[in-house]
Formats: sequence, C-alpha cells, structure tokens
Amino acid sequence: MDKSVFKSDHIELRHVLYMTGKTLSAIGLVEIIAVITSLLYKEWNMAFNLMIGTGLFFVLSFIFIFIGRDTKDQRFSWGAGMSMVGLTWALGGLISAIPPYLSGHFASYLDAFFEVMSGYTTTGLVLIQDLDHAPMGLNMWRHLITYIGGQGMVLMTLSFLASGMRGLLKVYMGEARDEQIFPNVIHTARIIWFVSLLYLVLGTTALTITGVLIGLPLDMAFFRGLWMFLGGWDTAGFAPQSQNAMYFHSTSYEIISMMIMLLGTINFALHYFILSGNYKEGIRNAEIKSLFVTITSLSVLGIIALKVVYSTPIIAFRKVFYHFVSAHTGTGFATLYSQQFFYEWSDAAIILIVIAMLAGGSVCSTAGGIKALRIAILANALVNDIKKMIRPDSAVVVEKFHHLKEVALQDRHVRNASIIVLLYIVTFTIGTLAGTFYGYPLKQAMFESASALGNVGLSSGITQPSMPDGLKVIYIFMMWVGRLEFMSVIALFAFLFKEAREG
Repeated sequence: MDKSVFKSDHIELRHVLYMTGKTLSAIGLVEIIAVITSLLYKEWNMAFNLMIGTGLFFVLSFIFIFIGRDTKDQRFSWGAGMSMVGLTWALGGLISAIPPYLSGHFASYLDAFFEVMSGYTTTGLVLIQDLDHAPMGLNMWRHLITYIGGQGMVLMTLSFLASGMRGLLKVYMGEARDEQIFPNVIHTARIIWFVSLLYLVLGTTALTITGVLIGLPLDMAFFRGLWMFLGGWDTAGFAPQSQNAMYFHSTSYEIISMMIMLLGTINFALHYFILSGNYKEGIRNAEIKSLFVTITSLSVLGIIALKVVYSTPIIAFRKVFYHFVSAHTGTGFATLYSQQFFYEWSDAAIILIVIAMLAGGSVCSTAGGIKALRIAILANALVNDIKKMIRPDSAVVVEKFHHLKEVALQDRHVRNASIIVLLYIVTFTIGTLAGTFYGYPLKQAMFESASALGNVGLSSGITQPSMPDGLKVIYIFMMWVGRLEFMSVIALFAFLFKEAREG
C-alpha cells in the first residue's frame, strides 16, 4: 500500500489524536505531584494507585502522538479543534477516575468518574465516601484536577507543550474561551497560567495563616489552605473535609474564601488589565457591572425571602450572602448541610439561588453558567429595542457596551448569547424532568439540575452514592456540556460521525 495514501487517510483525526496525546501527557505530569504527596505521607497503596493512572496517561499519550506524529504542522479546522477539546476532556476524565476508584473511597467506577468529571468541570458535586479519612494523595489529586479544569486542560498544553503548532485558536476557543488577551494564543495561555499561579501563592498564604490562627497544625493549615484555594479560585467547591467550608467555623476563613471565589469568577483578561495598572477597566467593564447587579439583587431578595429562617439579620446576611456568592460564581462552597436547602429554605429562596447558579460568572474565567457578559448583552439589546420604539423612525440608535474596549452591539452578539441561553434553559429543563422522573421533588430536582449544568456544586441532597446510576450519567453529561458550553461536545459527535462515514 502507498504510504502517502495511508498518511492522507483521516489526517484530521490523527491530528486530533496527536494534540490529545500531548494534553494527556501534561495531565500525567501533573499527577506526579499527587504521587509525591502520597510518598511523603507514606501512603504506599495510594501512591501505587496514582502511579497506575500516571502510567496510563503516558502510554495512551505515546500511542496517540505516534499515530499523529506526521501531522504536527497540520492546521486545525474549527470542527477538529473543538472535537479535540471534547475528546480530551472525556478521555482525561476516564483515566483520572482510575486512582480514586482503586482507593476504595468510591462505591463504583461510575461514582469515581462522576467525581472526577465534577472536578474537571469545576462543578464540585461529590460522591466520595469517608472523605474525612481520605489519603492525602487522593485529596491532592482531587484538587489538582480542579486546577487543571479551571484553567483548561488543553490550555495547559498550549502553555507548555504546543510551540510551533498552527491553528490553535480553534482549540483555545473550544474550552469555552471567547476572547484573547494577546493575538498569539500561546502567549495568552501563558498569561492565564501566570495570573493563576500568582493568585495561588497569595491565596494559599492567606488561608494558611488563617488556618494557623484558628488552631490548625502548620502542615494541615498549609494543605487545607492550598486545597481550599484551588476549590475557590477554580470555582470548583471541592474541599478536603465532608463539612466543606463549615468545617472551619471561622468568619475570617469565610471572608477570605468568598474573596477568592469572586476573584476566580472574573475574566482572566480583566485580571491582566488590572494587574497591569489599568484599574479603571474594573469599574467600566459591562461584565463586572452585570455581576455586581445580579449578585447584589439576588442576595438581597434571598435575605428577604429567608428573614424568618434566621434569628438575626447578621446571621441571615452571613448565611445567605455567602451561599449566593458561592452559587453565582459557580463555586459551591457551603456552610450548610445539603438537606438544609431543601428543608429550611423557602421556595422563593430556592428559585432565586437556581437563577444565580444558572447565571454564572464571567467569560474566559474558571466559572460556568450562562455568563455575566451574555446577560449584559441581552440587557443592552433590550434597552436598544426600547430606544428604537420611542424614538422617531429616522433616528439611528447605536448601542454600545464596554468590555475591555468599546464594542458596538451587533446582531451576532445577541444571536450568540441567545443561542447559549436557549441551550442552557433546554438542558436545565431536561435535567429537572430527569430528577422528577426518578422520584425527587420538583424543588430538589431544579436545584440539582441547575447546580450540575451551571458547574456549581451545591447540593440539595440528591447527589449521593445511592443516587440512581441513570441520573449520575445525566448529570455527568450536563457538567461536561455546561463547562464546554455545548459547542465542543456537539462538534465532537459531528466530527466522529463524519469520520465514521468517510471510514
């Protein structure tokens, strides 16, 4: 057979596999940190489990890179670039779940995969059993997964392992990133990682000091501070203890974690502008204004809806504002038990927090949800239409909004925002119906569906190991499409269908 003919067969697929292999090798390298943690604490079994996962990453990576070795200079099409992202997230989750499953802290491999996909998508819904006695290496791996997912596992590859490759914008945008800080995608990816590492040092230091002050031993204060930072900055909500943020019983810890949640939900480009000295952008930005208005208004309404639940206004503010910030930023940190949402919170409060979970944070951040910028675009479009109705027919109305620069509102902005909002509403409705189909009350089903799709992680009590397997699979899919904003997953299935037809 002619080798040139062989090389031309499925060249896009082989290029997708090549880039997927690069990304899987990067994840395997990060997992070594968890291996070292287990070795330091003499957790030999957990270290071996993690080594199995690392080995699988490297073996599959080698196979994929070998298959696509002659396609390095190939330029990604939009379909192939987005498909590569969807495939990498699926395979990364499947392999990453093996060490947690082998640890014995999960009832099944499906439960471990659910938890890992929850981590990668920065959702934070958990199915781990006996978390309070989990190995240090396992907790390190759980939280490293959220850090990889928050910045983007493919973005990690673009930062460190993709020099010289072409057509990377499609891959970058496949991880639900709508904008670049610099024209060069690799430069943009490295800036995002620089910002994340800077806050990692600052946030971990602040939480470690606070942990020591409230009585934790230094090593536990450090690790819990590191893991709580990763859970907050990446808006993932994972915590190293079953009581989540409530474990610390500390107002100062709650305030610092809330600041980290808010920082994590802000656009990386905006972080870069502010760190570069352009402080006015933080005030003028339409997305920040949208976030401030929705978080404040929903929190105030939530406090009013729950004024009879809490004994004093101060307690009401502390509990309600913390959880509405946690919900809106897509973090999922909690100072309440899951069942308290269902049994103590009113229907009005549940509806308000569901809206907050679906609204989400900023574009090009670690948060999920519809995103504040899209809400701002739709609000501006509504204002523009009202202006057109009340002004003379001859008047020309040009609506603008400020997001890093002055942007003229165009039909394509409104159309794109409307499509994403529609997809979120339809998927949320399907998830809610699925919950009621399995016998859960409507209020609970709405809460859990919004949490899974919005990549939040707060739970009303549905998410637990005894949850039906069918519902686990539905929530996994919702977390996946919610984090990648549908298009990469749709592109993956379309791409695989095309390759199957051509093959």
